[in-house]
Amino acid sequence: MPQDINIVIGGEAGQGLVTIGQLLSKALVRAGYEILITQSYHSRIRGGHNTFAIRTGTVPFHGPRDTIELLVALNAETVALHQGELASQGLIIADAAFAPDSAAAVAVPFKELGPEKFWNTAALGLIGNLLGLPADLLFAGVEATLGKKHPEALAINREVLDHGYQWAATRITARHFTLAGGIAGGNRLMLHGNEAIALGALAGGVKFCAFYPMTPSTSVVLSLIAHADLMGCVIEQAEDEIAAINMAIGAAFAGAPSMVATSGGGYALMTEGVSLAGMTETPVLLVVAQRPGPATGLPTRTEQGDLDFVLHGGHGEFPRAIFAPGDLEACYRLTQRALATAERYQTPVFLLTDQFLADSSRAIAPFDPEQIAPVKAGADPASAKAPYRRYAITENGISPRLLPGVSEHLVVADSDEHYEDGHITEEQPVRIAMVEKRLRKFAGMKEEVLAPQHEGTPDAELLLVCWGSTKGPVLEAAAILREQGKKVATLHFAQVWPLIPEQFLDLLGSASKVVCIEGNATGQFARLLRRESGFALPHRVLRYDGLPFTAQYIIDQLGQVPAQGENP
Repeated sequence: MPQDINIVIGGEAGQGLVTIGQLLSKALVRAGYEILITQSYHSRIRGGHNTFAIRTGTVPFHGPRDTIELLVALNAETVALHQGELASQGLIIADAAFAPDSAAAVAVPFKELGPEKFWNTAALGLIGNLLGLPADLLFAGVEATLGKKHPEALAINREVLDHGYQWAATRITARHFTLAGGIAGGNRLMLHGNEAIALGALAGGVKFCAFYPMTPSTSVVLSLIAHADLMGCVIEQAEDEIAAINMAIGAAFAGAPSMVATSGGGYALMTEGVSLAGMTETPVLLVVAQRPGPATGLPTRTEQGDLDFVLHGGHGEFPRAIFAPGDLEACYRLTQRALATAERYQTPVFLLTDQFLADSSRAIAPFDPEQIAPVKAGADPASAKAPYRRYAITENGISPRLLPGVSEHLVVADSDEHYEDGHITEEQPVRIAMVEKRLRKFAGMKEEVLAPQHEGTPDAELLLVCWGSTKGPVLEAAAILREQGKKVATLHFAQVWPLIPEQFLDLLGSASKVVCIEGNATGQFARLLRRESGFALPHRVLRYDGLPFTAQYIIDQLGQVPAQGENP
């Protein structure tokens, strides 16, 4: 039986392809199957060519696939663009009006199955039948989606779904797509990366989030809003990103663990505020969901092009940490770790994600919130000595941070350089002492850096280095290469700043060949590794066309990487 089926639903925005994809995905998860969703869409309300890809089967998947088993075309353009990606036993499902004259195509008379506005429901029934999913399971998703908002539409949707289901049962002879081996009744969630980040933030104790909507970060905030009342979290849509970061800094100053969510263009406006947080030693979490630039670039595509920018954004010198989760579990866990790091070291901390991870859904077991300790803002007023000095010089650089209004102590903050009590100064000895005090916090942060995750052959001839969302495709590519008899290992960085060479230099040096894989045009992480460790990584697989990595893409590109010792 098939263990790995890639279903691609294609059409224009407004045709309901996301509805089909989400309902089908939920049915697959409820039936006990694994899924991995990849979305590709234009930045427009209607029109453009969009796809919703579902990779499904009985084993977990690490990344998207290039070849397609089931191509569900809601318009003729989808057939033209993707029929060349069809697997050897693949099938095209298309309306009779534009289905290609091919043995691999099924011409469906959708107008006979129901009114046009319900054709996506008919397609859902048809695909479900091919996969062997019960019609009642498919309709349960429709009922859950429409039950409260549009109960009057349930009857017609059920009728059309059954028409599509029965049409496929009697007219399509290809049965090699039927799934088997799912475990029904499993308690699992279907989440995308941004939802996992939001849940991690709430479990981690976040109480305030300010934002200005910007793809692909907005769904982080929408997920927070869905649970805000229950969790006592305040969400504020600001007039722009400048206001958003300053609102978050103000809320954090008052004692609410705070965050913002944005993308590269929004972060460009936030950098002065980031520097303010560095000077005032105010903890704040910035979630930066990367997309291709410069400027507006490709606003709905994916890239890892903002590492340099996030590392250096904000004038002056102050400590920061940057986390880059590679899967849903890390999105949840590292968001809390980032909040705690910001609070402990009283400084801005970053979580770098991207459109691929943000919109990529998977089936996972529910998170255990008991494993995460919510952050607690501020120090105990009883521990503060009078007169209170907000920026007291300490051995580790961390000063006692009292919250204003909760004690008799006066809390003073200033964006100018300041004395220990917070009042402004331009005295050079004080300036030197304060710069060094702030930078001493970096030593403590380095002691807590997450070591990169090493997997694969201990005596690897080929080591694939990656960070953030490239983790899954790289792991899959390495597994395929090992099946071919090659000695391959991977090294994934979930924290990209600070870097501790002692954690990874031996691993880099032990492999015959090291290749860095990242989603940008200049090898930003490879250059950062060399700067911090002295280890050069001239061999690189880079992608910057706006599409996510796949295992096959990596393997194909590795074939073009020069052999060790050759000039790249």
